[in-house]
Amino acid sequence: MALTREQMAQRVARELKDGYYVNLGIGIPTLVANYVPEGIDVMLQSENGLLGMGEFPTEQTLDADMINAGKQTVTARAGASIFDSAQSFAMIRGGHVDLTVLGAFEVDVQGNIASWMIPGKLVKGMGGAMDLVAGADNIIVTMTHASKDGESKLLPQCSLPLTGAGCIRKVLTDLAYLEIEDGAFILRERAPGISVEEIIAKTAGKLIVPDDVIEMQF
Repeated sequence: MALTREQMAQRVARELKDGYYVNLGIGIPTLVANYVPEGIDVMLQSENGLLGMGEFPTEQTLDADMINAGKQTVTARAGASIFDSAQSFAMIRGGHVDLTVLGAFEVDVQGNIASWMIPGKLVKGMGGAMDLVAGADNIIVTMTHASKDGESKLLPQCSLPLTGAGCIRKVLTDLAYLEIEDGAFILRERAPGISVEEIIAKTAGKLIVPDDVIEMQF
């Protein structure tokens, strides 16, 4: 079966390392806050001006004024700092974020990402994604492998307007975890129950399949 949104967040959370400062984008990336592995200490950053974001609140801990960049209510962990968005983007543009997790509409074999505009559809805009892809070296994209119509989102070349060029090296979809190297997607892991053949069929861009592709464990 394809991964659920929660499983995708769990898999991304395994990339967190102790001491990391991590920015979580809107959508699936926000769920990563609920799956930080035990025994490591990370500071989650929200571009609207919160460093030290915690898990999503319960009814008892809900504070309607404490929100992330997607206007979802969140919590603040001990030691959190709150500041204006200009300060937040100074951190991002200054290269002070160790890992960024973003959603996307398309990614291609050159590491290009399109995440902000679909012609003819109402999309909220680029937001801070352009700054994030320019200010971070370590970026993970989370997205569905194909559209609802079955069209691949992992392409030879992005068809939508780009958010950033040549900046993506890691992609986690609902079917697989892939890395981008030398103009190709390299299949590293597959979702439980998903065959390599299905991933090949749903990947439009050049795909390299090593002999040692492992199945993700949850």
